[in-house]
Amino acid sequence: MKKKKINLKDLKPNSEAQHSHDDGHNHGNGSAFKTYIPAIISFVMLMVGIAVDYFDAIPQFQGWIRVVWYTLAYIPVGFPVIKEGWKSLIKGDVFTEFFLMSIATIGAFIIGEYPEGVAVMLFYAVGELFQNAAVNRAKGNIKALLDVRPKEANVFRDGDYKSVSPDDVNIGEKIQIRVGEKIPLDGILLSDKASLNTAALTGESKPDSIQKEAKVYAGSINLESVIEVEVTNKFEDSSIARILDLVQNATERKSKTELFIRQFARIYTPIVVFLAIGVTFIPYFFVDDYVFRDWLYRALIFLVISCPCALVISIPLGYFGGLGAASKNGILFKGASFLDAMTKINILVMDKTGTVTKGVFKIKEIKTVGWDESDFMKYLMAMEEQSTHPIAKAIMEYQKETNNFEANKVSEVAGKGLKGIVNGKTVLVGNKALMIANSINVPTETESIVESIVLVAIDNQFAGYVVIADELKEDAKETISSLHRVGIKKIMMLSGDKDSITQQVAKDLKIENAKGGLLPEDKLNEVEALKKNPQNKVAFIGDGINDAPVLAASDVGIAMGGLGSDVAIETADVIIQTDQPSKVVRAIKIGSSTRKIVWQNIILAFGIKVIVLILGAGGLATMWEAVFADVGVALLAILNAVRLQKMKWS
Repeated sequence: MKKKKINLKDLKPNSEAQHSHDDGHNHGNGSAFKTYIPAIISFVMLMVGIAVDYFDAIPQFQGWIRVVWYTLAYIPVGFPVIKEGWKSLIKGDVFTEFFLMSIATIGAFIIGEYPEGVAVMLFYAVGELFQNAAVNRAKGNIKALLDVRPKEANVFRDGDYKSVSPDDVNIGEKIQIRVGEKIPLDGILLSDKASLNTAALTGESKPDSIQKEAKVYAGSINLESVIEVEVTNKFEDSSIARILDLVQNATERKSKTELFIRQFARIYTPIVVFLAIGVTFIPYFFVDDYVFRDWLYRALIFLVISCPCALVISIPLGYFGGLGAASKNGILFKGASFLDAMTKINILVMDKTGTVTKGVFKIKEIKTVGWDESDFMKYLMAMEEQSTHPIAKAIMEYQKETNNFEANKVSEVAGKGLKGIVNGKTVLVGNKALMIANSINVPTETESIVESIVLVAIDNQFAGYVVIADELKEDAKETISSLHRVGIKKIMMLSGDKDSITQQVAKDLKIENAKGGLLPEDKLNEVEALKKNPQNKVAFIGDGINDAPVLAASDVGIAMGGLGSDVAIETADVIIQTDQPSKVVRAIKIGSSTRKIVWQNIILAFGIKVIVLILGAGGLATMWEAVFADVGVALLAILNAVRLQKMKWS
């Protein structure tokens, strides 16, 4: 069977190609039925011919009338195959499945086996139809992605909103998205808030609530109210355009198994052709009652069985099914080879911030000494309002009531903190070194706190402290235990954060190996040291920005939340479109299921073909067994590959 090239251009919703190159599977205009007409005609004529032969109902159905009848039955399904075989022959590609099927069926006619000749070609044609249906089903997940490509954008020009193509909108222009509409371009939210469905991009059906100035991505659906967005990327640079390009390229990057099978088929097929010639003529020298017609029939069976379509079709279809299943779950593989690579990983190295933690500072604890918490926080917030440090931003989130305290004469003490006046009182905000420099006693309990801590003194008296910590992601703990269950023997955490904080997070997650205070080059050295052992297959999972060198050096680089990261798209091999580390486990399961199905197909195809080849050469198999060994096995392999698209991964 011919391998159908999956071309994304043919799937664009607004493309003329969608209407003219749909392989006869556009059910809306009835062309699907037309695709089956040749096979139906051949089938009906074949059944009528066999019935007449069997019951001898029409005595005149002999001689040239019988030949003409079966020839007419053969033409609808046989002519397209012979035509393709001839085209390949002209190009110098002799040993194709079209050539094999043509020679085998024409040979059957030559020796008078007309029904079998028609039957072989008919079943081959039916196999092609099943293949088309399977490929079209495999296209479904990618077509769903393409369906989210917005067709128009409402852009603000000349004092009014005008509907234009997304390709014509410039960076910096303002667009409006109504309820239920798709966001046409990447941008920044200008409205106060928005609720978006990002399922097409992330695989998550849960609505995403965002606030003003947050990033929004093309392909998301606006759920609640009319919103306005400032465009930050041209359409060709948008998240959805990059994802579509990535998925298309992924289908063209073959796995080693797929490449080997295709190369093997090109060697295996001519060998079988010459063996078939040998089956025809060599017995003449060794068999006393040699009958040319009988041995030619065996050789024709040999040719039909030898057709490698079950392998050549079902294997790439299996990998394509895996890629489609992954993209449906918000996981993008850059090629089929990485589906295989994920199954061989035995060591997973991970970043901390943004991977297993949210990367957002939150107040974990407030402890005051002689002060009401509300007043204490007003003094602290008045000071931190002057700072842009991430810790200051976390403190400013404590907005239980309006703060009417103002700080004056605020100065920064290098490496220590801030000093200023609030409500006429001298306030110090910073670390222990700042307190010691101003002769302020700090409670010893603060020394055991590993997270970031902000100490506060008011009028030269210690007033309390605030503990700031990064939050673990909801699925972080379950991810670590699940990784062990799917065969990851060693998990290691490498972080640029303080070693004490890194060790605490590792302890919470039950990760035995962790190192903190590392620069990007230190992480790279750690991964390269692991790779020196050829038994180690290392995957690294990070945020795809400052971890780019490690992502590139690992056997499999996995980028978290890569939807908006150009570096992640360029560097990583696998991109998790959400910020959920548990998706890595799902990626491993999809890779394992894909590989399992591919090898099931290889064993099924080879096993049955070898058995029937031996039976055919020994005269124990007819053309009907040959049909099953060829088309039947191909259909079973295709149906097995299609299972990938129905599987669910928890």
